[in-house]
Amino acid sequence: MTKQVYTFGGGVKHDDPRAKDKVITGGKGSNLAEMAGIGLPVPPGFTITTEECVKYLAEGANFSDELRAEVAEALAHIEKSVGKSFGDSTDPLLVSVRSGARVSMPGMMDTVLNLGLNDVTVEGLASTSGDDRFAWDSYRRFIQMYSDVVLGVEHHLFEEALEIAKEDNGYDNDVELTANDWRGLVKQYTAIVERELGKPFPQDPQEQLWGAIQAVFDSWDADRAKVYRRLNDIPGDWGTAVNVQAMVFGNMGDTSATGVAFTRDPATGERAYYGEWLVNAQGEDVVAGIRTPQYLTRAARERAGAKPLSMEEAMPEAYAELAAVFDLLEKHYRDMQDIEFTVQQNKLWMLQTRSGKRTAKAALKMAVDMVEEGLIDEATAIKRVDPMALDQLLHPTLDPKAPRDILGKGLPASPGAASGAIVLDADTAEKRAEMGEAVVLVRVETSPEDIHGMHAAKGILTARGGMTSHAAVVARGMGRPCVSGASGLSIDMKARTLRIGNRELKEGDLITLDGATGEIMAGEVATIEPELAGDFGTLMEWADKHRRMKVRTNAETPADCKMARQFGAEGIGLCRTEHMFFDAGRISAVRQMILAEDEKGRREALAKLLPEQRADFQAIFEVMAGLPVTIRLLDPPLHEFLPHSDAEFAELSDAIGIGVDTLKRRADELHEFNPMLGHRGCRLGITFPEIYEMQARAIFEAACDVAAASGEAIVPEVMIPLVATKRELAILKKVVDQAAAKVFEEKGKTLDYLVGTMIELPRAALMAGEIAEEAKFFSFGTNDLTQTTLGVSRDDAARFLSPYVEKGIYPRDPFVSLDIEGVGQLVQLGAERGRATYADLKLGICGEHGGDPASIAFCEKVGLDYVSASPYRVPIARLAAAQAALA
Repeated sequence: MTKQVYTFGGGVKHDDPRAKDKVITGGKGSNLAEMAGIGLPVPPGFTITTEECVKYLAEGANFSDELRAEVAEALAHIEKSVGKSFGDSTDPLLVSVRSGARVSMPGMMDTVLNLGLNDVTVEGLASTSGDDRFAWDSYRRFIQMYSDVVLGVEHHLFEEALEIAKEDNGYDNDVELTANDWRGLVKQYTAIVERELGKPFPQDPQEQLWGAIQAVFDSWDADRAKVYRRLNDIPGDWGTAVNVQAMVFGNMGDTSATGVAFTRDPATGERAYYGEWLVNAQGEDVVAGIRTPQYLTRAARERAGAKPLSMEEAMPEAYAELAAVFDLLEKHYRDMQDIEFTVQQNKLWMLQTRSGKRTAKAALKMAVDMVEEGLIDEATAIKRVDPMALDQLLHPTLDPKAPRDILGKGLPASPGAASGAIVLDADTAEKRAEMGEAVVLVRVETSPEDIHGMHAAKGILTARGGMTSHAAVVARGMGRPCVSGASGLSIDMKARTLRIGNRELKEGDLITLDGATGEIMAGEVATIEPELAGDFGTLMEWADKHRRMKVRTNAETPADCKMARQFGAEGIGLCRTEHMFFDAGRISAVRQMILAEDEKGRREALAKLLPEQRADFQAIFEVMAGLPVTIRLLDPPLHEFLPHSDAEFAELSDAIGIGVDTLKRRADELHEFNPMLGHRGCRLGITFPEIYEMQARAIFEAACDVAAASGEAIVPEVMIPLVATKRELAILKKVVDQAAAKVFEEKGKTLDYLVGTMIELPRAALMAGEIAEEAKFFSFGTNDLTQTTLGVSRDDAARFLSPYVEKGIYPRDPFVSLDIEGVGQLVQLGAERGRATYADLKLGICGEHGGDPASIAFCEKVGLDYVSASPYRVPIARLAAAQAALA
């Protein structure tokens, strides 16, 4: 059988490559083995593989005899390394049990510390440590954590008992409780467990160990972990490893501490140590926000004007050793590291290292700086930045000149700005966001169970917690602005109100957060457009140098075209002309055209629209001068243009001189049961060719005029939508060619132009070889191609697609990321058959998938010439295209 347990630390040599393989031992286990191997002080331990987790979840809650034997052997390794025995009554070995997926999922899965304590071993720990208070504090922590994670006893029951004990004794902080206080709370905690479960807290260390292992495996399928995986595109079949490690204690008095640190600032990317620590504490005290941590460095403390000494000042020797470890790990991994450490009685121990979560701004700065420092090359820098994270940089930030009604201030935990309505719980945040409302989630502190509300919110505000709290770490990873540790903030959940400073606000009131300064403001604050130079510009230059595919934009207004050009668009891949007709000044003419009973009536209406269309295209060609512009001829679901109310019919009747009854009868004749599959696209052009004739004339007149005025080469690409047959395209291509010939004759000028089609029906993909006989380009319209292939309406899919993704039927929403196995086959088939007929056939994609990195990677494999995305997604597509080319 393949080995499923790998030891690390204690002088073990790691010759087996599986021990350092993140797929097998997870990120945490792999990095612990790596750190131990390069001589860093890592408490000894062992890792149970992700493979065992997958097997456990598939086959049920059973552990094989072989696994139990491997764990026993690995536990003996820890005992030998530290000179203690697990379950020993006089000098017990205690262990931590932690999760560790192959990618970082901060706070999503479960951890148990101080495992091995019971009513007997706690006395042995007290005796060997010489510190009763430490021993009983550790025991109460273990009971609380184990009961919550493994036994399912509500966490708040223990917190309430602790708060009552503090109140009764007049204490403000946990550190004020004495050994006797903790001893009394242990009795209360065990009584709570027995009351809630009907059985006593488990005393057998082996039972405790296997219970914790089972809980960590189970946590892979916890709701919060599923939500996190869905939001971050992490497959559900990866599983998590389990890491069991000898405990080291940061809560053994003033010579002990615990902390979380980053080798660079994860918010700004600045090359400066960044982190927090707590004296006389265990790790969960820092990340859970239960106590407000202290600054790691003297410079950070002085900048903040804080009084408690930094670690650099209070523990200079341990800090110096830690700083040397920072430098070693960053050079070893060639990336910014997120580190957890403990100091036990002045000795430093390393508990974890991983590539740290960072904001988009920090990711860009680190990538560019590390190239300049010689740590990485350009290709690595390009691959290191998540394209979707760029979205954080492309939207407005708070205008520094705008007036601000400042309510209070907290810690600037994740940069960016957000305005929205106050919501006080995650479920409310999700519900109100689904209705289109911008919300700010306000909590005393966030927990992993809040993940769905954090994702739904525009920003996050907490009363407790530091710069490395759960709220801060998750918000940075999501790109959400976060202000944490706002000590003047109090929340009344019963009244659904909050107080900050001397102001009271209620749920639903508007506030604004500035994650860069920590300021909390009443109302909405004005914003300014982003700056796209500096590190952003440098990385984009590198990306453009390494990518093969062009990146165009989907746009039909001059404003969107200008925005897209600023973001680096190399043309327009989709100009949806039907979007131009909803303007109030044109809708009457459009309705007249649609409701006309004969060609004469349609041409009268089209004559009114021709100058409007010509002006539209002139404006677009002027902005995009010198770049290709693909214009899709009219593809309207007709019902969207028809009048619906009596008032609209009456208004149209007055405008065009046709009776209301006649108009209503004609509208009834045009009613469609399924407009998406009805009289639209090229079908409209086949039945009413004068519509496409007018649009083609407008295109070529505008192109000739702009070319003459600007001297730029204007090359329109006229796209016929929704074709299913070669004959459809041939008939409508003739209409376009005839319109072009007439305009060129009238203008005394000719231009190059292309006629092609949008491949958005399965039949078109299958018949691409024939269709290519009439086309100069194909643009894959993957929005409709997905709808028609899956038989699913995109507008209705939101009602049922989430369970499909959760159950693994589709790995991602197929309208967000291309269904490569199904729809992707049609794209590949269409590309191959089209080019087999016409080798120079230009190929692109213009559905929303053109801005999705996974879909772009597929387009690179298929060999498309370009992708087209909405303006704000152009930089995302540029970077994703470079990553795809490098891959």
